[in-house]
Amino acid sequence: MQSQIGLIGVGLMGENLVLNMENKGFSVSVFDISKQKIENFVSGRGNGKRIHGCFSVEELIASLALPRKIMLMVPAGKPVDDIIETLVPLLAKGDIIIDGGNSHFTDTTRRTRMLESKDLLYVGAGVSGGEEGALLGPSIMPGGSAAAWESVKPIFQAIAAKVDGDVPCCDWIGEEGSGHFVKMIHNGIEYGDMQLICEVYDVMRNLLCMTTDEMHDVFKKWNEGELESYLIEITRDILAVKDQDGLPLLNKILDKAGQKGTGKWTVNTSLDVGTPLTLITESVFARVLSSMKDERVLASKILTGPTVQFFGDKKAFIDDIGNALYAAKLISYTQGYQLLRAAARDFGWNLNFGGIALIWRGGCIIRSAFLGKIKAAFVLNPDLVNLLLDPFFKKAISESQQSLRNVLAEAIKNGIPTPALSSALAYYDGYRSENLPANLLQAQRDFFGAHQYERVDKPRGTYFHTNWTGRGGETTSTVYSA
Repeated sequence: MQSQIGLIGVGLMGENLVLNMENKGFSVSVFDISKQKIENFVSGRGNGKRIHGCFSVEELIASLALPRKIMLMVPAGKPVDDIIETLVPLLAKGDIIIDGGNSHFTDTTRRTRMLESKDLLYVGAGVSGGEEGALLGPSIMPGGSAAAWESVKPIFQAIAAKVDGDVPCCDWIGEEGSGHFVKMIHNGIEYGDMQLICEVYDVMRNLLCMTTDEMHDVFKKWNEGELESYLIEITRDILAVKDQDGLPLLNKILDKAGQKGTGKWTVNTSLDVGTPLTLITESVFARVLSSMKDERVLASKILTGPTVQFFGDKKAFIDDIGNALYAAKLISYTQGYQLLRAAARDFGWNLNFGGIALIWRGGCIIRSAFLGKIKAAFVLNPDLVNLLLDPFFKKAISESQQSLRNVLAEAIKNGIPTPALSSALAYYDGYRSENLPANLLQAQRDFFGAHQYERVDKPRGTYFHTNWTGRGGETTSTVYSA
């Protein structure tokens, strides 16, 4: 009997996805360049299950039912291209290659077009949830060749996390690289959420001098309210863990963060399409700054700052901190969705914005009850241009913004860095401003570069240049773009 799907790359994520598929009733063939990995898996966790170990690509392909479905769980970049190059000559019309790794969306678009030109189908499926999600139910974001969806849908929706009864956290995203793009945005928002949590933790630790046990209690309370989410939940748990000596393990972890690149991709894309993604950008740079550990240690002995002092009502300020975190989270998702809208516009994708929020409701790292509000916003207004203009979000940010201002004022006075929280407020104040100082900026650009400007008393789209010094001429540079 032939397997219903094949998987290449029997690492931790690959193993868990295979076990998930088998548990949901599907037979799976597996291949890896390491023969030992295959043998260990089939004789170990996969023993006695409908999992067939293959020791060559040819054997894998021969073991699969038509149309063949082969999922790749390998590192992004050249490894994916190398495997595709090996597979293509061995496949038949209508066979499907699925990339379940964290590939850049532009690579997925290129591969989709290339494989469709050869009568093959390609799916770029973002998979979120880590090893636990892969085993028990991840969030899956597939895009690419639409003709492949009916074949992969039963498997993907069976293994995905379920919410609201039995709704799978997996649905078709759209064309070409849109699935991996949505996963990239997910990871960017994840960067933002994590940095925001770290900043409020830092305020509680250094300004309020709270213990990890006290902070554990705060996060436990937050996770029972509007901040309920996976990242708040695991932060609560992390704060409670003690090392072998009974002291908090968190306090012994080096403050030097790593990253794998998806946050940087998100920021670069926001610049390419002209969308302000300030909070996530600051979150990426915060990780970069953390990596400069040796320099920071040196600087701490040379550079001075204010003496940390707090004279307010501690309990009321903790409430402010929670509200500030919520306000900044609203801004983070707003910016992420602005980038989704810009991508849909620039790349010609038909994205279901509310549906994407539901896909993130379970299984993934940014899962939270809050995402249901985003779905509701787009049900109310499918053409919503900014989440902050939705009635719920407008009310929520109106009620929480003062707490964000209060927390930032104390943090700044006491020299506690809050780049993501600060950028959230700056974006909000900028977005709600009818007049920004960019009129002066345009005058400066026209002064030194004859870049031209528009006037408030003339029709939009009409451009002017001033001979500011009396020494310039009438020649202008090209018309500017925002």
